[in-house]
Amino acid sequence: MTPEERIARLEEQNYFQEKLLSQLNEALTFQQAQIDLLEKRIAELEQNVETLMQSAPQDAPANTAPPHYMPERY
Repeated sequence: MTPEERIARLEEQNYFQEKLLSQLNEALTFQQAQIDLLEKRIAELEQNVETLMQSAPQDAPANTAPPHYMPERY
């Protein structure tokens, strides 16, 4: 392999590596934006749950089985 062929091959590899790196960077940027959005939505949901729990009456009945539920039948 001549030095010119070797240089041409290295330049070709460099081109494809730079292209792949650019594609990976775009994918990573998109995924980070999705993660940021999901984290924001989770924080909003946590706030909503906190608000609902604070607004619920303290003497509300606990989550119990309904009267017609008979576990011995199953």
